[in-house]
Amino acid sequence: MIQSYRSSSTLALIFLFYLVFYGFLAGMFTLTMWVMLQTLDEHTPRYRDRVANPGLMIRPKSFEIKFNRSIPQQYIEYVQHLESFLQPYNDSLQEANEPCPDGMYFEQDDVEEKKVCQFKRSVLRQCSGLADSSFGYSEGQPCILVKMNRVIGLRPRGDPHINCIVKRETPLQMQYFPIEGKLDKSYFPYYGKKLHANYVQPVVAVKLLLAEDDYNSELTIECKVEGSDLLNNNERDKFLGRVIFRVKVSK
Repeated sequence: MIQSYRSSSTLALIFLFYLVFYGFLAGMFTLTMWVMLQTLDEHTPRYRDRVANPGLMIRPKSFEIKFNRSIPQQYIEYVQHLESFLQPYNDSLQEANEPCPDGMYFEQDDVEEKKVCQFKRSVLRQCSGLADSSFGYSEGQPCILVKMNRVIGLRPRGDPHINCIVKRETPLQMQYFPIEGKLDKSYFPYYGKKLHANYVQPVVAVKLLLAEDDYNSELTIECKVEGSDLLNNNERDKFLGRVIFRVKVSK
């Protein structure tokens, strides 16, 4: 019985040791995590290795845009994507935002409640979907919306704008809205999803003015952000400051 008592006592001591040991480890881990969390800003990522070089994306959300202009069922999904994307840009909603002066950063570092600059979809004119609800797809001259990914704190230098080319020997006529594909500085910097809750990034609409010889052929189009210090020719990242997509319109 004495040996059994000693065995029980030993087991109890071992259990108590591990209980204290693992409790100590758990406490140290919790304290370490708490200290680390105190150094984080809930509004801004601590590490942003690509802050100055955002990527480009397009709407409709497809890199292969193919349709017959005479068959609405083939392009209705593209039109719906564009209409859905532009809903936050409706003029009636944008009236609540600030009419910011062009060509100047909208600095709000010392302001707790960040305001948003107006970007009305009506500035996209023929590609706004207001006068032409098909965004040019019914006439075989589709509109593509190009946007730059949001990057907190980005302040592009120079005069950033979108420029697109078709990858072939003969050029393709295009129209840009706003004029010259401008990405105005007034929409920068962006302060993050929490601080800039209603922020809308600038968009450039590119209307492809296809001629008769352009139909029934696949066109590869590359759009880049130019006129600034933003990178657009990194071969290891095809979306860094540029985007490539294909368009084929049949009659």
